[in-house]
Amino acid sequence: MLAVLSPGQGSQKPGFLSPWLGLPGAEARLRWWSALAGVDLIHLGTEAGADEIKDTARTQPLLVAAALLAAEQLPLHNVDVVAGHSVGELGAAAIAGVVPAEAAIALAGLRGREMAAACALEPTGMSAVLGGDADEVVATIERHGLFPANRNGAGQIVAAGSLDGLAKFAAEPPAKARVITLQVAGAFHTPFMAPAEQALSAVAGGVTVTDPSRVLLSNLDGTAVADGAEMLQRLVRQVTAPVRWDLVMGTLRELGVTGVLELPPAGTLAGLVKRELKGDGAPEIVTLNTPDDLDAARDLIARHGTAAGPAASTSGQSQ
Repeated sequence: MLAVLSPGQGSQKPGFLSPWLGLPGAEARLRWWSALAGVDLIHLGTEAGADEIKDTARTQPLLVAAALLAAEQLPLHNVDVVAGHSVGELGAAAIAGVVPAEAAIALAGLRGREMAAACALEPTGMSAVLGGDADEVVATIERHGLFPANRNGAGQIVAAGSLDGLAKFAAEPPAKARVITLQVAGAFHTPFMAPAEQALSAVAGGVTVTDPSRVLLSNLDGTAVADGAEMLQRLVRQVTAPVRWDLVMGTLRELGVTGVLELPPAGTLAGLVKRELKGDGAPEIVTLNTPDDLDAARDLIARHGTAAGPAASTSGQSQ
């Protein structure tokens, strides 16, 4: 059983899209998606520096575009399971056929702009907590008036909230835990993002959805969502809800996934899966970062994919 994963914010690297522009139609596709997202995806993916692509308003559509551009080169009809981390869930929803690629790109552009605007309303941030007892870590986070915004599994939880609360939390960390301040614009996946959720909700009703053509896992609780309208509602809610990647990986284990393919920019989710799903039955993992990795990705899908349903469309245009 084969799972395709779409990464979230923080996985981007300067110039990571450059190798993909040589593929037929890639540049034209990115120019079209740039118009939908309201940002220059080609510039951001090829020439922009680290600081520029760290901007939430730019990063989010860039990541979704990268995942979908690579996915168009794959035999998706053989993919059994898809999931995405945070904004990567928009890419996963498109790969599962819930929304067209154009809708995913447009929503990512809006999501990024509105989350950036919400971050500017008051000073907030996020800190990664590595190690410690998970229950104790969460209890300590909440005791400081913070939120467990990401529970990524593999001993990693992200605290989010006011900068004052984060500073006090770092000064009194949970036992056997290390706290690392993250260079992000604000407290994502917390109530601080409520204005962004409202903005997404206002347009979501105009998006055409269909039910997923393969197993689509939700960040909200790790469950498979079979209804397209429900998935769209979850995508909107996810802006303020915690990312439960730990539960997603638990479902991958329960489903008996034997192969995992991470879309570009790949590495972060593959690392979490490798640390969490280890030992007997650990899945074979391939990271797809450049077109040179496509042969390995297609081979993994051919050997581990079992889906027999119709291919999920990643674009509103014919392939």
